[in-house]
Amino acid sequence: MTAFIDSLSFQQGEVQVPEAHARLRLTEGFRYLGKADARRVLEEFWGNPEDDSVLGMLVPTADGLDSEHSWAVILTWSDDGHVTDADAAEIDYAELLADMQAETRDANPARREAGYPTAELIGWAQPPRYDATSKRLHWAKHLQFEGSEGGTLNYDIRVLGRQGYLSMSAIAGIADLDRVNDGMNDVLAMAEFEEGHRYADFNADTDRTAAYGLAALVGGGLAAKTGLLAKIGLLLAKGWKLVLIAAVGLVSVVRKLGGKSKDEGGNAA
Repeated sequence: MTAFIDSLSFQQGEVQVPEAHARLRLTEGFRYLGKADARRVLEEFWGNPEDDSVLGMLVPTADGLDSEHSWAVILTWSDDGHVTDADAAEIDYAELLADMQAETRDANPARREAGYPTAELIGWAQPPRYDATSKRLHWAKHLQFEGSEGGTLNYDIRVLGRQGYLSMSAIAGIADLDRVNDGMNDVLAMAEFEEGHRYADFNADTDRTAAYGLAALVGGGLAAKTGLLAKIGLLLAKGWKLVLIAAVGLVSVVRKLGGKSKDEGGNAA
């Protein structure tokens, strides 16, 4: 474990995320791993399926990868087009939560048939909040997976840009909500798009507009209905980590998770 961590190239200060035309201004509380090292952590160290959509990873300095409370923030980029925030004031997040809970329950038979644990969306760990000035949307969900004693925290940040949005997503145990909240408050302000790629640079005459708004970003589990890239939280076996697996729709999710890790008994985590 020590040898693996020592082989990683951690970055500090200001780092570039070229695929998203963005940069991160890191605080002292975080270090950054680029695409190659981030995938090594996810795939080699934590035993997850290959995922080329991962752009990088933020790792808290206080909770290293070998820490009992370790967690990380996974960066991905969507270029589906400019996401309008015109619906920001009209979203009924209570109704949206109810829809997401129902969809999670409806998908459980397919999860069980595929050999994966069922899931229940307990509710918001942090209700969705949108900052119309900085164009940042963030929220956290409390999930419970079958066979797990503790709940799962799925914390998401979306930073809107001219041509799409930057996702910054973290998963941890629900018991670590306070420490993740503190860290994500710092993460929330880190990302900045380059000149010409900011939300205000959108040109309605030339740029593509996404087929969905803010509500669809929060309801990512509704991928089958919206075509939005889903982010599904997986609870891995004892001591293993929680990561985000990207897939479109439930069928694709089940297929993609075919590369799942195994526990000591050879069963799906």
